[in-house]
Amino acid sequence: MAKILVVDDEEDLEVLVKQKFRRKIREHVYEFVFARNGQEALEKVAAHPDLDIILSDINMPIMDGLTLLSKLPEANPMIKAVVVSAYGDMQNIRTAMNRGAYDFVCKPVDFEDLELTMQKTIDHVKQLQDTLKAIKENNILKMYVDENVLNFMTHKEFESSLLKNELLEATVMFVDVCGFTAITEQVPANQVVELLNSLFDKIVKEIIAQGGHVDKFMGDAVMAVFRGDYHLDRAIDAALSIKHALNDVQDITAGDKTYKPQISVGINSGEMISGNIGSASLKRLDYTVIGDAVNLAQRIQSAAKANQIVITEETYQKAKTSFSCEAIGEVHLKNKAKPVMLYEVHE
Repeated sequence: MAKILVVDDEEDLEVLVKQKFRRKIREHVYEFVFARNGQEALEKVAAHPDLDIILSDINMPIMDGLTLLSKLPEANPMIKAVVVSAYGDMQNIRTAMNRGAYDFVCKPVDFEDLELTMQKTIDHVKQLQDTLKAIKENNILKMYVDENVLNFMTHKEFESSLLKNELLEATVMFVDVCGFTAITEQVPANQVVELLNSLFDKIVKEIIAQGGHVDKFMGDAVMAVFRGDYHLDRAIDAALSIKHALNDVQDITAGDKTYKPQISVGINSGEMISGNIGSASLKRLDYTVIGDAVNLAQRIQSAAKANQIVITEETYQKAKTSFSCEAIGEVHLKNKAKPVMLYEVHE
């Protein structure tokens, strides 16, 4: 359903719009919100963040339509505006376009032409929304939201939306490839990268299979985030699958050393902040999650031994009915005043 704000001081236009689009309103194709001037329109924009497009007159009291256009990027950069006005001279059209109007319809309104223009504008906005959603959900782009990507996204709506943050309940998993540093001293750099990438491919495949998102690669470790229904269960299932997948990898011989790929995993659930962290002025941002729950996941991973999947007491209480777990004992972790009880998850 498309949500449309109509801004016009003529009261009969509201009645006319409701009459002309009554079937599509009834079928929930369109939802209309109305305002009498630009100032009231800005209040409606603030109250309805899910608005898609605006149909706005030019000549209105308190705040005219051209002034409204100049304020829209700050109020909600994703909204596109179509000017609907009797002032259809080229100067007004050019001024409206220069202030960000997506299209221009002249009064008296031809409602067939208006609907075609509305639908074209709605389709454009939906494309922007879908692209933004894909950017946020695509694992590869999440790993590389840096200046190259942001320079490509030159529209204000992208930059503004990418800077929005949210509080969420999720599970974070850190997977470290154990003992990999030692092998880097035995083989050429290109071979090291090729080997590590092949192991990462196996890890990432299992994360994606469980609906997780790879947040970032950190040296020879992977950070993944699981959201939505059963996020903890899916994270543990992914960890078990990764462990099983790496057990099938043949031993790697480098120089006089034989290397058996193994992982250590730390998993923790809780409340965290999701958003783009970094420097907006440099356009170097990393779409990630932060918070104590994330820090704790990384610290319990550092306490895990090779082939161990480790969780906290609190996470164990949530997972014990679905998974076989064994107490490891209390350990002292950085920035934790009291020892933390850890458990190992088994097959």
